[in-house]
Amino acid sequence: MSDETPRPDAEDTRPQGPVQDDGPAVGDRTERLQPDGTIGAGRPTAPDSVTRPPAPGWGGQAPRPVAVVPPGQPLPLNPRRRVNDDPPTGEAPAVETPAADETPADETPAAVEDATAEDTVAAQAPQDVADEAPTGKLPTVRDDVPPPAAAAPPAPPVPPAAPPVDERAVDEAADEPADAADDPSDLEQTAVVPVAVVPADLFDEPRGPAPADVEPAEQQPADEPAAPETAALPPVDDTWTDAETRVDDLPPDDRAEPVTAPTADTHPGPTVSATEQPTRSRWRRPAVLVPAGLLLVLGVAYGADLLVAGDDVPRNTVVAGVDIGGLSPSAAATALSDQLAPRVTADHVLVADDVQGVLSPATAGITLDVDGTVQAASGQPLNPWTRLVSLFGEREVEPVITGDETALTAQLDAFAETVDRAPADAGITVEGTTATVVPPVTGRQLDRTAAADAVTEALASGGDPETPIELPVDTVDVQVDEAAAQQALDDVVTPALAAPVTVTGDDGTTAELDPEGIAGALVFAAGDGGALDVSLDPGALQTALGDQLGDFGTPAEDARFEVTGDSIAVVPSVDGTGVDPNALAASLLPVLQQPAPREVTASLGAVPADFTTDEANALGIVEQVSSFTTNFTSGASGTNIRVVAEFVDGAVVLPGETFSLNGYTGPRGEAEGYVPAGVINNGEFTQAVGGGISQFATTMFNAVFFAGLEDVYHKPHSYYISRYPAGREATVYYDSIDLQWRNDSPTGIYVQTEWVAGGSITVTFWGTERYEIESVSSDRYNVRTPVVQEKPDDGSCNPQGGANGFDITVTRIFEDPVSGAQISTEDFQTRYAAEPVIRCVPVEAPAPSGTAPGAPAQPTGRRPSRVGRPWRAA
Repeated sequence: MSDETPRPDAEDTRPQGPVQDDGPAVGDRTERLQPDGTIGAGRPTAPDSVTRPPAPGWGGQAPRPVAVVPPGQPLPLNPRRRVNDDPPTGEAPAVETPAADETPADETPAAVEDATAEDTVAAQAPQDVADEAPTGKLPTVRDDVPPPAAAAPPAPPVPPAAPPVDERAVDEAADEPADAADDPSDLEQTAVVPVAVVPADLFDEPRGPAPADVEPAEQQPADEPAAPETAALPPVDDTWTDAETRVDDLPPDDRAEPVTAPTADTHPGPTVSATEQPTRSRWRRPAVLVPAGLLLVLGVAYGADLLVAGDDVPRNTVVAGVDIGGLSPSAAATALSDQLAPRVTADHVLVADDVQGVLSPATAGITLDVDGTVQAASGQPLNPWTRLVSLFGEREVEPVITGDETALTAQLDAFAETVDRAPADAGITVEGTTATVVPPVTGRQLDRTAAADAVTEALASGGDPETPIELPVDTVDVQVDEAAAQQALDDVVTPALAAPVTVTGDDGTTAELDPEGIAGALVFAAGDGGALDVSLDPGALQTALGDQLGDFGTPAEDARFEVTGDSIAVVPSVDGTGVDPNALAASLLPVLQQPAPREVTASLGAVPADFTTDEANALGIVEQVSSFTTNFTSGASGTNIRVVAEFVDGAVVLPGETFSLNGYTGPRGEAEGYVPAGVINNGEFTQAVGGGISQFATTMFNAVFFAGLEDVYHKPHSYYISRYPAGREATVYYDSIDLQWRNDSPTGIYVQTEWVAGGSITVTFWGTERYEIESVSSDRYNVRTPVVQEKPDDGSCNPQGGANGFDITVTRIFEDPVSGAQISTEDFQTRYAAEPVIRCVPVEAPAPSGTAPGAPAQPTGRRPSRVGRPWRAA
């Protein structure tokens, strides 16, 4: 078979089999031309993101006009078609065809493919029949066939409807014998490009419904295949709209070959009306260009903004109310030093509940780190959104505050001493024989951790120093309320004080207990369910009866310890006879609620000692286990040390018992014999009642240290005091700062104190030695220099020379007293704040009141001469 156009008068003499619609004719490469320009089943697949609308006229839809490429015009084919159809110049492709005897008689190729059964448009052209070679190969196309005529100028618009295809001509061409000889003259006359039927919307996207003037194709009979409507391609229009796409904008593989309009010299073909135009590239559409341009403008603006900002502080940056945005680092540092630093270091008012105090940041070494703050605020943000938001709002940066944590804690501890108080239940107080109810007092305690955070936050905010800093306080509820105390007063106390009670012995001895004695023996304590229990103190009863109680027998004596030189011994206890105070208190309480006259019977008997000889010997107090001495020079401090030493001397701490200095001594006020002496208050040395007790606490702590006993709680001084061993000292303040230690040995501890007037205090522990203790101190590290403060010399200023702060670690080594082998170690780490240097600056005396200002100078009687005036002699 040849690709040349058959002669109209030629007949197909090849044997024909029955016509089938199963598929395209075998060997005809132009018979399965697809709508997308491909041939055969290897049609290209569109990308997943592209969805093409179904071609009109396929799949049972109404047919739409298609375009016919005029004869002689190159087809818009893909590269695969070009490879198959464009042979090298001067050589015709030789196509292998099956031999005549290999083709079954019932499988003759079909001439026309059914358009309704396949989703393709059959492009079939008449074929010329040539003589078959004996080898079964088709004749080649001749090289001397003249090329088609040049394309004519664009033809004017043609009617949209195309004439129907002549079905008979197609049938005649198919019936032409295959072995008919081709005349050379005929071949030259008929060697033209076959007509190809191409869908009208193959390369352009649909742009709307078909024009109304295009009439639908006629309904074909059922026994004839439907012929698609065709139309001639419209002339090319160089005018492009926004919705069009130029061929130059398409990829090279997708560009169609130029199409020329049919002329008189070419094969006439059907025409088509121009209903669609090619579309413009997506990148040139306004929907793409406008956002791209906007992004370009924003990018240029972002780069310009970042370039102009440079190394300056980001705009609208505010540090504790100081605006440093847009300033250079040096200018920002100057602004912070002038506006914020003075507010940070100024004294601030502290308020906790109803207590006020003063915080001195300078004493605590708290300052504004100007360079650190500027560094934290610097650095231009690179996030475009952050830069955009900064145009409309402030950027808050917290200042960098530096300080000595130990010094700040010392000031807060001093302020806490005025805030902390233990809860007090409602009670009853008796003055003489008059009893009244005491309202309860809720306990409170300064939250030191939260208070430090509040102070740091207030200083970092750069607030007004006159604005008080509120510190948090924890409250502790009471157990006995005022109503329970009133009930105890009415039911027990008032009747008990109404009249005296007569105490009668077995031998007829009598004694009278007056209402004052009863009032002194009353004891009130919180009971179950919030009640206030009333009881009698046996010792107070014994004191109230005094010598009268001795008339009922002889008193008992407790066992005690006596130190002689380097040894200690037990002094045995002595039992007595007489009225047992405990038994008397138990029998007297019910009688107090009876009306007068009232009497109670007291039986005489043996009165055992409270601390017997056997109990004393069982404690194992047989030798000295530790001793420590400190020296003092202040007379007032020495007085307070003597008072507390006399009170503690002779204390016995049982095994497993915890000793509390505040709990053992009770309040240390003027009523107990204490006097004002030196203390450290709010970082300054001042005077307070009970000052100097910290030296006794330091002496006792060292006795605990070298005895190998357990340290429960101790607090070192805020500043290092040179007369104490560094890292081995303690301070106390009644009801807030305590010294506590536990006797973790299996034997008892006897406490001996020795006070030497104007010189020293010694604390010695007696018991049974368990360890040999060695103390090793590290070098002083983290040394801190003091700050300098200037205060007005108004009479309350006390100058201080200052001292460095430092850290130190003391190691307690436990060794076996016999073998000397090391058993264990324990570290004590201490941090001392730098003692500030205080300078008292003289205050300028105010001008005397009532002094009149000096009178202005009066003019003299001589008239001043004029400059340049000639002088005249008289």
